[in-house]
Amino acid sequence: MSSVSKTPNHLSKEKSPYLLQHAFNPVDWYPWGEEAFEKAEKEDKPIFLSIGYSTCHWCHVMERESFEDTDVAKILNENFVAIKVDREERPDIDNVYMNLCILIRGTGGWPLTMITTPKKQPFFAGTYFPKKSRRGMTGLIDILKQVVELWKTDKIKLISSAEKTVEYLKENVSAKQEGEALDQTALEEGFVNLLESFDSVDGGFGARPKFPIPFNLLFLLRYWKKKGTSQALSMVEKTLQKMRQGGIFDQVGYGFHRYSTDSTWLVPHFEKMLYDQALICMAYTEAYLATGKPEFRRVVEETLEYVSRSMSDSEGGFYSAEDADSEGKEGRLYLWTEAEIREALGADADSIIKVFNITKEGNYDDEAQQRRTGRNILHLTKAYQELANEFGISMIEFESFLERSRRRLFEAREKKIPPLKDTKILTDWNGLMAAALAKCSTAFNQPIYAEKAEKTLNFILERLQTVDGKLCHRYKDGETAIRASIEDYAFTIWGLIEVYEATFKVKFLAEALRLQREAIKHFWDNIAGGFYFTAEYDEKVLVRVKEYRDSAIPSANAVSLLNLTRLARMTGEVEFEEKAQELQKAIATATSVSACQNTMLLAALDFAIGPTSEVVIVGDKEDRTTKEALRVFSTKFIPNMTILLKGEEDEQLVAIAEHTKVMRMINDKTTIYVCRNYTCNQPTNDIAQALEAVNK
Repeated sequence: MSSVSKTPNHLSKEKSPYLLQHAFNPVDWYPWGEEAFEKAEKEDKPIFLSIGYSTCHWCHVMERESFEDTDVAKILNENFVAIKVDREERPDIDNVYMNLCILIRGTGGWPLTMITTPKKQPFFAGTYFPKKSRRGMTGLIDILKQVVELWKTDKIKLISSAEKTVEYLKENVSAKQEGEALDQTALEEGFVNLLESFDSVDGGFGARPKFPIPFNLLFLLRYWKKKGTSQALSMVEKTLQKMRQGGIFDQVGYGFHRYSTDSTWLVPHFEKMLYDQALICMAYTEAYLATGKPEFRRVVEETLEYVSRSMSDSEGGFYSAEDADSEGKEGRLYLWTEAEIREALGADADSIIKVFNITKEGNYDDEAQQRRTGRNILHLTKAYQELANEFGISMIEFESFLERSRRRLFEAREKKIPPLKDTKILTDWNGLMAAALAKCSTAFNQPIYAEKAEKTLNFILERLQTVDGKLCHRYKDGETAIRASIEDYAFTIWGLIEVYEATFKVKFLAEALRLQREAIKHFWDNIAGGFYFTAEYDEKVLVRVKEYRDSAIPSANAVSLLNLTRLARMTGEVEFEEKAQELQKAIATATSVSACQNTMLLAALDFAIGPTSEVVIVGDKEDRTTKEALRVFSTKFIPNMTILLKGEEDEQLVAIAEHTKVMRMINDKTTIYVCRNYTCNQPTNDIAQALEAVNK
């Protein structure tokens, strides 16, 4: 029987929206902490550990089905110590137990369900479980009863199994890496792998469910640039075009949903995540630079409009996510009946019904009853130009009509109950958003995006940093908390580098260097190489893991490889170049990693292998020629280039990039220095000549 307790459990004073969602469950939840572990030790009870996040649909399902149920609560409260963890707030905990789940079960996901000893060592792992067994799935009640019996009758065996699992993971993480650095072969293998899994009809990779995986596209664009392989570029274009047409894109309010449950991008899982908006914007921006197609720029501008409107905190940070559910139903906000369209649009309804493929029976199935609901996911099946031709109007007229209609639909939708918004501000995801905004600013020559990126980074440096210069992970309701992981450092450094190249304010490059040194000092494995997920000063975790695989976000080790290489080329920092080489070796021989399935690594590796170009423009930032030089280099797709701007007496830049000291203006004009593969060309006042040297 489902129930909401009138008395809050131990989660009621937490900041996490996810934990607060469970604060009135009849399950006596504890947050992760010593109180829970001491209780488990004292009462000799196993720990029931449940990890999820606030906008996770199946987390909500499991809560309604099991954690609001008094029968389940009775078993848990009497026989276990139940702990809830927000994976977004505590990625350090989630990372360890996800690795252990994959080790035990072969797969993972959320909600993550673990049962451990009082010493936190797991002997059972899984994801979503229904309350009662059905359709070949073991029910949670049956699992809990079996564990209770085993804990009584065979506890020693359970503990021994748990200890061995943890020890195996520790040995695997700390094994000495003896391999050679990855080379061009890894790039070739990665391309072939993506080509084999590419959906030539609908774009994307694999079948259902289909994820955007923006780092696949970032790598393919670099492969195309280096090799001139037209297939690589066409894979990117097809994927981006189909994503924008599909239901995975919110056609009314903009922004991308998490993933598509089918292979055609039609039926999304409706949650919206900040990191998806950031990474997808990067992919569309680079595709625009590579092709010049305005449709790709338009998608970025639409997505950033959504982020600015719905995900922005007034202080400069960005919120984490919006839920898939509203009014207790997944996707309710985003679904339309034909009648609702007609009510909102009147005489224009017939045209919009045609544009967005709306039908009376609908295209969205009720998950439980397996029937059509009469509700529609708005989506396109034709490009704008084709639709304009069918309506017999110009492209400008079509776009104007579509925008007017979209705004009216949006106004009608705003009257509905919105999904829950997770307003915690996370350092790592905000670093990604800052990087994306900076890329958009330079690509589109739009300073407003750089200003927003600056504001975000200043928020991180002012609100999410300790007095001794260490990053923290989460800000919520005025409270800064939780030690940063390597993801926080890697993604913030990425953002700092991009914002420097958008604004040429030296303080951002200096901060990137400082934080990179902090990351090496506190996260680097001095024996086997690579960055641990947690710092050595962090609270003691069960295992200090190293993550080389991309997940929903790119691998922090892959991003760190890119950061190290870029910073080394920009500043001449030899230590960073050496660390990048060591990191390549560590990644190359990590037993759990296949390079061709980790495309952020391949994008970083493409830069590390080169050839790269190091450009230094010497001139007055406000000078017309200097501005033109910056515009020319910034609006071309040159992924393997670093760029510095130096004033004649720029002591700040010289202090961190000593090699620029001797670089001066020639003939009292803006002068461009180009070095390529450790060889420097003659400096020139000719922008076209310098660009030719970079593109050679």
